Amino acid sequence: MNDQLLSIMKEFDTIIIHRHVRPDPDAYGSQCGLAEILKASFPQKNIYTVGKEEPTLHFLYRMDEIPDDVYDEALVIVCDTANQERVCDQRYKNGKYLIKIDHHPNEDPYGDKLKVDTSASSTSEMIYEFYLENKDQLTLSDRGAQLIFAGMVGDTGRFLFPSTKPKTMRYASELMEYDFKIQDLYDQLYRTKRNLAHLQGHILQHFVLEPSGVGHMIVTQDMLKRYEVTAGEASQLVSILGNIEGMKAWVFFVEEENLIRVRLRSKGPVINQIARKYKGGGHPLAAGASIYSWDEVTPMLKDLEALCAE
Repeated sequence: MNDQLLSIMKEFDTIIIHRHVRPDPDAYGSQCGLAEILKASFPQKNIYTVGKEEPTLHFLYRMDEIPDDVYDEALVIVCDTANQERVCDQRYKNGKYLIKIDHHPNEDPYGDKLKVDTSASSTSEMIYEFYLENKDQLTLSDRGAQLIFAGMVGDTGRFLFPSTKPKTMRYASELMEYDFKIQDLYDQLYRTKRNLAHLQGHILQHFVLEPSGVGHMIVTQDMLKRYEVTAGEASQLVSILGNIEGMKAWVFFVEEENLIRVRLRSKGPVINQIARKYKGGGHPLAAGASIYSWDEVTPMLKDLEALCAE
């Protein structure tokens, strides 16, 4: 498949790369890592990365702003995005040909060509494999290696999540041979603002753990304002409950202006089926959804209770 993807990429003079809304390091790592590979390998091509920027990830990469007509004869590649509605910048539909590269369950098989591998730790890992399988024709720069490494670090929780396989560690060690400062990267990826640390402390003091092993935390708009934290920043704290004794599965409800963002995590029970029930999706042990009323919180918690009781 990777050689087929490369053949398609060679056919186009303009390539526009998208990823999902509210990007995380893997979204940036796969999107921008692929862009750096293509820029280094085909300097005559026009390669663009688009989407709303995430300020906390400015240190990794900056997005391009392009007019609509650039899409007319372009190849569009969407990285790390399971569902079409989650593609950041919906102009992705306007290109001549569309490729989807992703590691989430393929519940929405959009695109003219799909490369989906749910066994991959991250889409960034898939981009590195794309390079490895075509390395006789491709160039990976230090910048590209840094981006791919950052994406793998982000989606594996610093290589602690179950998605981390022996090949993941092997790829990481190979990427570490490139010329970028790993400590600086880690410092920027995991730097915590004081107000966010205060919210983290509040969460650790006030989360609820039911006897069933279901944990939950509600973060309201008032809390976000009190701690001067964005909904996106608050959502990133979901993993801090993972080491709590007795925790089987847990959920964050983070209130935004027009919806409630739901972040689900698990140590074993498969929770993406619950996310799908609420029009979301994701991995078996890490998923998300959006709800539009606090009335939906109790039914979702009951679903988690039933799942953990099985």
